This record gives sequence, C-alpha cells and structure tokens, in this order.
Amino acid sequence: MAIEIKVGDRIAWVDLRGQDGNLLEIEVDGKILKVDVMHTADGTFSILEGGHSYNIELVPRNQPKKYTAYTLYQEFEVEIIDAEARYLLDRGTNAFASAEKKISSPMPGKVVKVFVTEGDEVTEGQTAVVISAMKMESEYKIPMDGKIKKVNVKDGDTIEGGQILIELE
Repeated sequence: MAIEIKVGDRIAWVDLRGQDGNLLEIEVDGKILKVDVMHTADGTFSILEGGHSYNIELVPRNQPKKYTAYTLYQEFEVEIIDAEARYLLDRGTNAFASAEKKISSPMPGKVVKVFVTEGDEVTEGQTAVVISAMKMESEYKIPMDGKIKKVNVKDGDTIEGGQILIELE
C-alpha cells in the first residue's frame, strides 16, 4: 500500500515492499532502499541505510497525520497523505478539524494495546492505542487535551479501516 509523505515542500511516494523484523525494503519515488528501522524506548526512530545512521524523533502536531520531525541538526514538518487523507483532500472538506475529537485507523489491523479508559483525563501527544497493520506497529496519540468519552476497542480486537477507536469529550 503506497502512501505519500510530505516533508516540507517535497512530496515523496513511499511503498513498503517487504519486511523481515526491523529490516524493511521500501520504494521511495521509484528507488528501492533496504533499511533497518528500530522504534526506540524513548520514542525516536533509529534508521540504518546505506552505511549511514539516522535518529529521528516524530512529535505529533495538532492535526492527525501531521508531525514535526527532529534530527540532530534539522527540523521538518511532515504530513502522511494516505488513502483517508487523500479522500478528504479530494472532497475539499475540513473533516480532520471535526474529527479531532476522534481517533481512527486509516487501515485495517489489530489492536496491540489500549492505554486509556473511559473517563481518563488525557493530554495532547499521549499514546492512546497501538495498532499493528502491514507488519508494522503504529502509535495513535491524543490530538488535544481532554477527557476520554468512549473507547470502542480492546486489546486483541481486529479493526477495519476508518473505524473510530477512541472518542474524546
């Protein structure tokens, strides 16, 4: 499943072609890369590619699928443009603004761990749920400070793309 990743003013087309543990074969703008990616305990990503080592910290912004990426010397604005985001952009809607009080998965997968319960007071950027999809685990973070209204999934659940996982008040 290919996605577009916007880094600053550049848009890259990225496709996961294969995975064996931390070793990924990805295609970026038609070029095949073999990378070793590890999500470290402190939330950063350690990436080895072509004999080079990169450490990147992704900090969620106020809008879904938007991040600030920090490297040792630089900072980048990053946006993931997957099927859900492309659909919303094509419709010309501001659906993300109204969806900020909901966390949903753009693709089918399996719930690895839910970290919040109904009634919890939460803060922006706090991890709410981890989903496994396409042999990769993704953390879904709280988009704003608030209170958990409803948790629609539990550990081990199989989910559909677009399914609402957690709702905020």
